[in-house]
Amino acid sequence: MQKPRDLLRKARTKGNQNLDQYFLMDEEIIDRIQEYALEFDCSHILEIGAGIGNLTSKLMEISKVVIAIEIDPFLVDFLSSEFKEEISRNKLHLIQGDILEAQLPPYTVSVSNLPYELSSKILFKLIPNKTPLVLMVQNEFAQRLVAKHNTPEYGRLTITAGHYGDIEIMEIIPPSAFNVRPAVESAIIKLTPSEPNYVVESEAIFLQLVTAVFTQRRKKMVNALKNTTHISHIKDPNRIIELADEGIMNSRPGELTPANFAKLSNIISNSTDN
Repeated sequence: MQKPRDLLRKARTKGNQNLDQYFLMDEEIIDRIQEYALEFDCSHILEIGAGIGNLTSKLMEISKVVIAIEIDPFLVDFLSSEFKEEISRNKLHLIQGDILEAQLPPYTVSVSNLPYELSSKILFKLIPNKTPLVLMVQNEFAQRLVAKHNTPEYGRLTITAGHYGDIEIMEIIPPSAFNVRPAVESAIIKLTPSEPNYVVESEAIFLQLVTAVFTQRRKKMVNALKNTTHISHIKDPNRIIELADEGIMNSRPGELTPANFAKLSNIISNSTDN
């Protein structure tokens, strides 16, 4: 593994904070990220935001091929030069582009230090693939992922991510671990794909329902359903309200468990009038 500070010196950059570029300098943390990844099949690792290659270098030690996506053309040029041999041996597949637009090749696990502003959008793109994730994210974001119902942090993100896997916060990372200190703490999370402890008739309806009602999280479900048909695409919310459990309808979205949402989404799925 090349030392992060050597890579930073060679790259001659401090990072572009407008692109959420904060480069992890702590070698012990990078080592631990590698250890977390080794719990999964690391034959084809997807890294989002390769930066100066500080994590890339470590991932190549444990992978048949690392697929690294980087949007910054300056850093792509640096990585192409710095890891020229690895690229020539097909050890590293470097892609310049936007992860939200890129067609992803097959991968067995994603191990990435995500740009914090795009964490939610990137996660929603990755989780339907049902592959393991080891990600560095903003700590506040991580807390929302593992939140319990009836807490302020609980919401669409919690339910959607939890629908696809078990999520665990591995450790909290201080700002001092980076070359330029971000204004917030970070966290390393691990998502292990799993089946939920409930059954949904239609995954699309379930996810649409959750997305819709959490735009009205302070209202009771009876009103949230009526006010968000443009998102949920429920044609007759009054019919669903009649069929649904009164306790669910009189609750606010944040008070309901994922299983509650599954029960309601199944009513919607099975309603001939929806």
